[in-house]
Amino acid sequence: MQHQFSVQGMTCGHCERAVVHAVREVDTEAVVRVDLGSGQVTVESDKSRDAIANAIREEGYQVAA
Repeated sequence: MQHQFSVQGMTCGHCERAVVHAVREVDTEAVVRVDLGSGQVTVESDKSRDAIANAIREEGYQVAA
């Protein structure tokens, strides 16, 4: 299943790695694509959208509803 998130606060490679790491803590097999320019994060995972969004929030980023 593919999930699309609008994430605020990502500005650099460190932010990208933090988001990818957070998602992979929920699903080690997740495919994560981060577009820093647009603030979009695309995740291919069988885990719930809420679980993934919460993991990103726990890293300190805002996830639009």
